[in-house]
Amino acid sequence: MLKTTLAGSLPKPLWLAEPERLWAPWKLEGEALAQGKLDATILAIKRQEDAGLDIVGDGEQARSHFVHGFLANVGGIDFENKKTIGIRNDRYKADCPNVIGPIVRTGSVHSAEARATRAHTRKTLKFTLPGPMTLVDTLADDYYGDRAKMAFAFAEALNEEALELEALGVDIIQFDEPAWNVYMSLVSEWGLPALERAKQGLKCKTAVHICYGYGIKANNDWKASLGMEWRQYEDTLPHIAKSSLDMVSLECRNSKVPIELIGLLKGKDVMVGCIDVATDEIETPEDVAATIRAAMNYVPPEKFFPATNCGMAPMNIDVAYGKLASLAQGAAIVRKELGGS
Repeated sequence: MLKTTLAGSLPKPLWLAEPERLWAPWKLEGEALAQGKLDATILAIKRQEDAGLDIVGDGEQARSHFVHGFLANVGGIDFENKKTIGIRNDRYKADCPNVIGPIVRTGSVHSAEARATRAHTRKTLKFTLPGPMTLVDTLADDYYGDRAKMAFAFAEALNEEALELEALGVDIIQFDEPAWNVYMSLVSEWGLPALERAKQGLKCKTAVHICYGYGIKANNDWKASLGMEWRQYEDTLPHIAKSSLDMVSLECRNSKVPIELIGLLKGKDVMVGCIDVATDEIETPEDVAATIRAAMNYVPPEKFFPATNCGMAPMNIDVAYGKLASLAQGAAIVRKELGGS
């Protein structure tokens, strides 16, 4: 019980990419870059194990961005002529690739990282993929003209990738859907059905990560506009509770989400964010334990997976791994209180 994990991304080593940046430029090229990505992936696994995590992941070390990383082997996308679009309901602008033809997975995207991680850890292995709605929201579209139709096209490509990851030994596949906190009315209409298509046929555990985003200025400014209570989950969690997904990941630490909303996920495993990714202050183990105790009023310990609020890619690398160590130590405190080990 109280098995610890991370939401997804971790900072990349200084030798691989520019530090503390999203979409950080690579410092290597060609074969050196390919090998460097795998080296960084293996290093991330070992550092998570050293920190004491129970469920580890690739840390998204081989991806320039959690969305764009998946698009590397997807046809129908123009990367050369990017368009500036508003993302997350125009929260911020970004230069994004443009969909100009049918979405088709042209080959394995993350198989190299999956093989490397599986070969170098005996722990439970979690792998993240972007969800269909979030992919749609992070791309310009000159082809489909219909967001739901494009989401289902991506769902088919995601499903192919997820089935391959499962075959390579991945234990948990998590789909990241931060867009679900923005377009709440569309989650039940086509967001969740598209995700159900993306997980079709999987026998491993499946999860969805919903969040209020990385600790970057655009997200922090948006959160400051949401008032004293963030109640977006009130619209989405009841639908997720009825879905076939096994797990849900959401934030709790320093969040203005009313903690009782977690209770809407009755029956699901819940990855509860006990680590704030919007500050460089490293939580103490007791800080983590206090967050776990509060959330356990709504999630039983056997369904409770202490985690980070969101990805940690833009953070200082030593801070990030310090936070993971505190996460593991805080969970151990509560586990001991409950008579576990």
